[in-house]
Parts: sequence; structure tokens; C-alpha cells
Amino acid sequence: MPSLAMAQDKDIASPQLTGVGQLDEVVVTGRSLGELGRQSHLPVQLLAGEELVHRRQGGLGETLAGLPGVHLDSFGGGASRPVIRGQTTPRIEILSDGANLFDVSSTSPDHAITTDPLLLDGIEVLRGPAASRYGGNAMNGAINLIDSRVPKVLPQGGLTGAVEARYGTGDDEQAFVGRVTAGLEAFAVHLEGSHRSADDYRIHSAHGSDRLTDSFAESSNYGVGASWITSKGYIGAGWSRMESEYGLPGHTHANGVCHTHYYNDYLDLHCRGHGGFVDPITTPDDHTAYIKLTSDRADLRADYDNLLPGLTHLRLRASYTDYRHDEFDGPTLFTRYANEVWDGRVELTHKPLLGFTGTFGIQYTDGTFAGLNINDLALPFPEDDYGLDGVADYLTDNVAVFLSERRSIGPIDFEIAARKDWRTISASPPPFRTTLPEDNWASEYYGPNWREVLEGFALDSFDQLHPRTEHNPFSASLGATWNIDAEYALALSLAHTERAPSVRELYANGNNLATNSYEMGLTQSPGDWLWDDFPVSFPRSAPDLLEETRSINLTLTKATGPTRFEISAFHQQIDNYIFARLIDTDSERGAAHNWLLYVAADAAFSGIDGQISHDLSRAARVTIFGDYVRAEMKSENDNLPRIPPGRLGVRYAWSSGPLSADAEYYRTFEQDRVAAYETRTPGFDMLNVTVSYRLDVGAERSVDLFLRGTNLTNDLAYVHTSFVKDQSPMRGRNFVFGMRHRF
Repeated sequence: MPSLAMAQDKDIASPQLTGVGQLDEVVVTGRSLGELGRQSHLPVQLLAGEELVHRRQGGLGETLAGLPGVHLDSFGGGASRPVIRGQTTPRIEILSDGANLFDVSSTSPDHAITTDPLLLDGIEVLRGPAASRYGGNAMNGAINLIDSRVPKVLPQGGLTGAVEARYGTGDDEQAFVGRVTAGLEAFAVHLEGSHRSADDYRIHSAHGSDRLTDSFAESSNYGVGASWITSKGYIGAGWSRMESEYGLPGHTHANGVCHTHYYNDYLDLHCRGHGGFVDPITTPDDHTAYIKLTSDRADLRADYDNLLPGLTHLRLRASYTDYRHDEFDGPTLFTRYANEVWDGRVELTHKPLLGFTGTFGIQYTDGTFAGLNINDLALPFPEDDYGLDGVADYLTDNVAVFLSERRSIGPIDFEIAARKDWRTISASPPPFRTTLPEDNWASEYYGPNWREVLEGFALDSFDQLHPRTEHNPFSASLGATWNIDAEYALALSLAHTERAPSVRELYANGNNLATNSYEMGLTQSPGDWLWDDFPVSFPRSAPDLLEETRSINLTLTKATGPTRFEISAFHQQIDNYIFARLIDTDSERGAAHNWLLYVAADAAFSGIDGQISHDLSRAARVTIFGDYVRAEMKSENDNLPRIPPGRLGVRYAWSSGPLSADAEYYRTFEQDRVAAYETRTPGFDMLNVTVSYRLDVGAERSVDLFLRGTNLTNDLAYVHTSFVKDQSPMRGRNFVFGMRHRF
């Protein structure tokens, strides 16, 4: 039966859930995105094996950029997010072996996704709505990161492992990776670690310099896990830590003092200090801005077949994440983010019933997030004043149930799925503080209880700015795949997705120095209190808003034979699409600062993506790939920001015995359909070449030597999907030399 999951040019071993396998094999348990793609009739691409080894970069976005339908939202060498069909987080979901990955990458583009591609066995990319399984944040797709931290199989021969070293010329990258899995009877233990350091990367000198200032990155990752493995499945636990420090190119704190004014007949974004408006960062703007990050994660994973009567499979995923990072400008700490999350999900797959097989699941998430709207940690609490001193915590409680059912009638496979969430977000205020003397104006007005009165005023103001929100999104999908014959399949997917706003979309109320903007969320609109005849019209706050998407996806696949292809066309109609509308711009401090208000409008996305490959011989294959997305605003006289342009490329792969090589060229076209506060982005060419050689040094042992050159034409490439595209171009010409030993 043809499958919609297509691997990238390399054969990938997929052993069963139980048994014996090698460390570098990608263990697809049958409950990964590959199965989800077949169930929901959407295209899934697997990046693994040599292809993943060669393409790996410091960030997830850079690693996946260039796959059909996947672009890059970059912020230098330390932070990059994938963009699927025109959207990134929070409209795509990042998963770790089928469980949600929790960090703060969805709150700002300078925040890294907490994974090291050097430690991954495979990456699955699903293009299209996966909300019926993973919630509304997966409205545009999902990315599953496959690792070996919790062993699923016993290692062959009782011990397997790998070490890797690599050096990059474009940023003086030095990276080292090591991992080992040992087995004893029914138990397996896994250890892994990596370290990567890179200087500012080289770029075309036409940008004004031959290196991108503050694009350096350094990270260390290590983890341990253990499993009990039986003939029916496994249960195991793992722990990992990521420590990272990376620069923020294009960052400026010159606009940290920006604030708003409302006058009788106009409004103003003002970026000069006066009165009580004080610059929160007083160090020179030429200091290095950087983020120092630490994330700890503990996982409990289990997969069992035929464990209970009536069930063919039980799956458990539970995790605890303790994430935190500090943002510095030179020696000055100006903001701090934290995210502590408990998450658990159970999936039960039942035996055939009236011709249907299906999976029922439940998920619970409890999270505490902090760091929004804070840029003044360096400032002391003022004298002769009062207020709340510290950082607000945003408490999220989410319960979800989901169900999918499948049935085949003749050559057609049907699937129906639905998910319901109940989410609440409430804000917890920091402690009250006063530096007023005992005899002060408040004591004269309010008497001996003046502290309690002032604290009540401060808490009332906090509650008005941070209203409790409740959202109950519902998502459903219907899919059918017509298996035309042994080679061809045609799949249709219809989906209705509801997405609740993110914390930033709801509660933003201040400067975001990463994006050079002053942002106001859905709960903060001036339209709530401005007078009716004010010359600028603002919508009312909309804390209960839900983003609703109706989508259709059509995929034609040929999975066997010398010519294979996967081509998908899609269309989305989105009601209440949440985006940042431009209100005003101020450039008096030398850097443009945009006043943005999160509002909702109707929008539509349409596009096509895919690839066609042909085997020229047993040793050679050529592949043509590309993607295009068109986004339109239905109720606004503007374009949506950061929409990727079209792209078209060709790849040639050749292998003979231990030697293999591939060459890839693609053209990213100009993007001239821009939002009001954007500029046109020119197109660019990208040429990448890889050569590798494998030495067999014994039974199940090998040494791989590889050389990969990227951007060989040294194009000055600006990425339209980046918030700092003009300050942070893509890497220039770079060569990576690597050696990998497997045993």
C-alpha cells in the first residue's frame, strides 16, 4: 500500500517496537508522525541516516531549511525556527518522541528551540493540520524529534554507540558528540552528550562586514535514560539538560525607553526618556547582547502491545520541563524567562470493532511561565514609590481528550478524528513593595492602613491588565486515501481547527527588543478606554478570541518504481487570524521601532509543495523539489508579514560502494508582497555539495568521513521570514569536515 511518508533519498531501517537493533537505526514505533500522516492523509517526510548527519546545524530551523514546504526563521547562529507552509510557532508543534516540547521559542524569535540536532536519530516533518492529535498549535504542521535517550530496543551484541567530531570553516565550529547504549538481559541504559562552539559566522562582505557580529553560539547537552524491554513493549525514563549561550545579531536596546502617548487629536510612539520614562539599559549599544539558557527535562515513556483485553496498543508519555534563560546586554541583565511544565498523555488503541480501529487519548498540562513585558531587571526599585516588585507568573491549565477512528472500504482508507481542549490562563502578581516613608501623602489620606490600601490599588490594576482567560477549542478532521494501485495513492484531507491565542498574543504590553517593537496584546487594546471620537479607531480587547481554520489538502503520491513523487496542494480559510497590526513607527533613536497591536482579521493561505525523484541508474538519482505559498488578508488592506517566497530546486545523489556524493541547488525567489512595516526581500541562490566515504572496520563497525559545503556561491542571502532579516543574513560559504564512528 503506498504511503504518504517519504524518506529523503536514503534508506532508513525501521525495526519493530521490540527486538534487537542498532543505535543509529530510527525506531519508528508505529505511533509516530509517520503513522499520523497515513491516518490523517497528510504528507510526512523523514530526515534520518546520512542525510541527517550531513545536514545537521546548530539549530532546528537551519537543519530543516530546504526541505519541501519548510523555510527558516533565523536569529543568528543560536536560534532558528522552522517555518511550515508560511507559519512557525505557535502555529506548528514541536514534539519530542510524540510528546510536546516545552520551551519559550513561541514567545519570541530570538528564543532557541531546546534540542540539539547532533543527538537526534531522525526528524519527522508533517505538513498540514495535526490539531486533532496535538492541539490547535499544530494547525499548520508538526515536527517530531526522534532520539534514543529512552531505549526502545536492546542493543545488538549488548553494546552499541557512536562518536562524532566536526569542524566548520565559516564559523570555526567545533563539535563533539558521543553516545552509548548498553544492554543487560531485559534492561538497556543509554548515555549521551554533545558540545558545540562556533564563532561569528562569515557572510558576504557586501553586507558591510565579512562576519555577522554576535552570531556566535555555544551549547552543551547531556542525558541519560534506561528502559525495561519485554516481548510486548518497553517502559523507561530519561533525563536531559541543555546549556546554551548565543549572541543576538541585530539587537539594539536604544529603544528600550519607547512608550506611548495619547493626545486629543493624535497618538504617538515616543522613544525618548522623560519624567517617569527611564531607559532600562544604560550600557553602550555596541555591547554584545546574548542569551544564557538552561533547560532540564525528565521523560517517562512506554509503548506496549496487547497489554489489556480489547486493546492492541497502550502508549504513555509524561514529562517535566524546567526551562530558564537570562538575556544580557554586555554586563547588564535586563530580562529573564522561565517555563516550568508538567505534561502527560495516554493513548489507547482498540482492536477492530465493527470494522473500525482507533485511538482514544487524554492529555493534561500544567505550566508556569514568566518573563513577558520585562526589560528593566537592571533598574532598582525607585525611592518614595510603591507597586508590585518582580515578575508576573502566567499559570496555564489544559485538559484535552482526542479520538481517531479508521476503516478501509475496498481500496479507500478513511479516517475521522477530533480533539477537545479546556484551557485557562491566569496571572499571579509579584509581591507588593513600598519605599514610602512612614509619614507620607498616603498615610494622610488613608490612615494607618495606607499600605493595604495601596496594595489593593496595585492588585486591582494588575488584575485589569491580566484578566483570566478561558478557551475551549475544538478541532476535527476527515480524510480519505484512494490506493489506486500498488504504486499510486491520492489522499484528501479536510480539517476544522481552532487555536487559542498564545500568552504573548494575549498579554503583551511593552517593548520587545528582539523584534524592535512595542507590542500590545488582545487583552490590552486602547479601544477599551479611548473616547468615541478619537481620530484613530481601535478594536475592543478580545480575550475570548479563537482562531478558526478550515483547510483542505490534496496529495498525490507514487511510492515505488524508478520514478517516485509526492505533490501536495492546500488551501486554508482562517477566521480571526491573529496578527500584529502596525499603529505607528518611531526612528528618532536611529533604529526603527514599531508600535504593534495584536488584532484579528480573516485570511487565506494557498500553496503547493512536494518533490519528484527519478533513478537514473542503480547508483544515481535526481530530485526536483519546490514550494509556494500565497497569503491574503480578507478584511485588511495589508499583507501578512514574514510570508516565505516561492522556491524551486534540484538535487543529484550518487553512490557507489563506500563512496557517495550529492549536489543540491535551489532558487529562493524575491518576496515583494510585504506588510506595511516590511521591505522587499531579494531572491538568492543556494548551492550545497556533500561527499562522504565509509570505512568498514569490523562487524557492525564503521567510520564515516564527510565533507559538506554550503552556500558555495557565497550569496548574500536575506531570509524574508526572519524578524531581523536585514541585520542577520544567512551564512556565507562554509565547509564542514566530519568524522563519525559507529560501533
